[in-house]
Amino acid sequence: MTRYVITRANILVLGVLMGLVLLAGGLTWERMDSTRDARRWSLHAYEVMDTIGALQRALRSAESGQRGFLLTGDEDYLAPYRNAMNEVNALQGELVHLTADNPVQQPRIQALGPLVQRKLEELAQTIQLRRTVGLDAALAVVRTDTGLDYMRQIATQLDRMRETERTLLADRVATLQARTAWVRVWMGVGTLLAIIGLGWAARMLNLAWQRSYVAEAEQRNLAQQLRASLDSLSQGVAVFSPDHRLLNWNPCFAQLLDLPDPLLDVGTRYEAIVAKTNGDSPDFLETGEQVRFGPSRKGEPITYERTRQGGHTFELRRTPTPGGGFVLTISDMTKRAQAEGVLREAQKMQAIGQLTGGIAHDFNNLLTVILGNLEVAQARLGADHPQAGRLERAAWAAQRGAMLTSQLLAFARRQALAPQPINLVESVQDMVPVLRRTLGEHIEVRYVEAGGLWPAMADAAQLESALLNLALNARDAMPGGGRLTIELANTVLDEAYAASHVEVRPGEYVMLAVSDTGHGMSPDVLARALEPFFTTKPDGKGTGLGLAMVFGFIKQSGGHLNIYSEPQEGTTIRLYLPRAQEAGALPRAGSPVSLPRGSATILVVEDEAAVREVAATMLQELGYRVVEAADGEEALRLFGQHGPSIDLVLTDVVLSGRVRGRDIADQIAALRPGLPVLYMSGYTENSIVHHGRLDPGVALLAKPFSRTQLARKVSELLAAAPEADEPAKPFGPRLVDLDRSGGS
Repeated sequence: MTRYVITRANILVLGVLMGLVLLAGGLTWERMDSTRDARRWSLHAYEVMDTIGALQRALRSAESGQRGFLLTGDEDYLAPYRNAMNEVNALQGELVHLTADNPVQQPRIQALGPLVQRKLEELAQTIQLRRTVGLDAALAVVRTDTGLDYMRQIATQLDRMRETERTLLADRVATLQARTAWVRVWMGVGTLLAIIGLGWAARMLNLAWQRSYVAEAEQRNLAQQLRASLDSLSQGVAVFSPDHRLLNWNPCFAQLLDLPDPLLDVGTRYEAIVAKTNGDSPDFLETGEQVRFGPSRKGEPITYERTRQGGHTFELRRTPTPGGGFVLTISDMTKRAQAEGVLREAQKMQAIGQLTGGIAHDFNNLLTVILGNLEVAQARLGADHPQAGRLERAAWAAQRGAMLTSQLLAFARRQALAPQPINLVESVQDMVPVLRRTLGEHIEVRYVEAGGLWPAMADAAQLESALLNLALNARDAMPGGGRLTIELANTVLDEAYAASHVEVRPGEYVMLAVSDTGHGMSPDVLARALEPFFTTKPDGKGTGLGLAMVFGFIKQSGGHLNIYSEPQEGTTIRLYLPRAQEAGALPRAGSPVSLPRGSATILVVEDEAAVREVAATMLQELGYRVVEAADGEEALRLFGQHGPSIDLVLTDVVLSGRVRGRDIADQIAALRPGLPVLYMSGYTENSIVHHGRLDPGVALLAKPFSRTQLARKVSELLAAAPEADEPAKPFGPRLVDLDRSGGS
């Protein structure tokens, strides 16, 4: 009975043990299965949250690319936007798939789709406006805050979905922990479960540490990028805390406000910066009370402009930050305004240059015909002829038209300059007696020069014309008499001066100043003084091109012009000419000489028949033999026939047909090196002029020209030409008959 009981007890114990083993095995299996299931659902929750985060980052990346493009107009900034556009739809579809078994998330997914679509449409709209209309149109859409509202609604939906997933994850973790505790109580495998739990915890801690390390590295890299971005800005930026203490700033902020180092410290109060800045420039920064209680809309920046001592204009923007702080941005608008002024000036020069260049060639051709025929008629009729006076007045009118065209070309910086080192002392001293006779006895002319004056690099003839224009303007400003002072001095325009005058290059200059004691100019007149055709003189008394011509000549010469004037106090105009690296002197005028004559043979190439006829007639009357060509092809053909007999080529720069004046010179130079070529043109284009200056070795006779100018230029080139190696050959049938009348 006892054995039976024992046996039954053993069986009972064995059964209990077996039951416990089976129970332990079942519970272990159930634990393992529950663990796998919980892990799967936990990973599912993480996957949903990661997808939500990726979608939110993609939208922000798209918005960041859109902002970069709006600000710069550079298509490269749209790369993040395009990448994000490709990801958004895929992420939305993945999110729908992951939450298909969650009825709570489905309505949110359905509400999220239209919001994302509207946001993408808003981004695309601003990008299109930036491309087609401009930055202002795109910013107008951005300032409606429509896109911001869409992002807020999207963020709200995503945050709700994320919170739901976090709740589900917490519930599943809680269930897992409850089952683990129940197994721990009823099973004798606590140690194993503890080891498993510790291993699981260690793994999770390791993963968390890895994620924390990666996140910390990303944040550190992001902070370095933000710091580098702030330091590279040309704007001053400072961040202040809710209690108005300095948190961060860039070097430009301290530079623009001229803040000392002791103030540049984390925790410096905003009021201390205001006190230092407003002490130098009153009312420059908002006070602390204005920041706290000033009118503003929540989240909207406050923008205002201030001018500091020295004339610099700044734009200040205070942008609120979450929590009550703000970002203060300072932009120096002076350079922007100067750059805009330079751009407007360049556009004006381009427009006037195109207009002037278009008419100068044809108009100067007409003036050449008129002046040439008038000179020929005057020479043949003589000074005692009854019509001599009319011819002289007609010639004066034509010369006046030529001067107007020359002034327009000078203002538009399209004239051909031949700069060389000149001694301003000698040139100005030669001009002073001429100015005294021209201005009249009621104007006292004074001349002042500094010792050791540098040579200047300029076109001597254009400089004399500019000085004469300034003197005549000064005379008109002193109708009752006064004093004209001409001053020469060496000047160095430094970096500081160039910073306030964008078009100026720092360096050494020779200054020519012309001052008068006349009625001066009001600020309104001074602002328009350099505009072409602007004049305060009565109708018919001035063209408004004199000062504009001087300005164009100085700018084309690489110099600078400055005007200082006060009403009833007079005007001072300073011309700054670049210093020449070598000394030079203007040739002084000698006694009058007779008009040079010659017997050489000249090939005249001109597609305008009337101009060609005038030039040929002038040369014939000076004793030269002439061969005429109506275009480049004919000129090369005639040169092939009569080349050894031709002593000089006179050609227009702009010719009809495929062969231009420069092409003729190049081909002739290959056949007859050293043969002099004289160009004539009313507008030089770019074939012989580059950067506003004649190419080295190029001789130019500007249209319209007089017989005297033509004679002297031809004589100079023939005198400087090397001796021909071959004897002259007889001319063919194209040789112009010297006894014919009326020219070609």
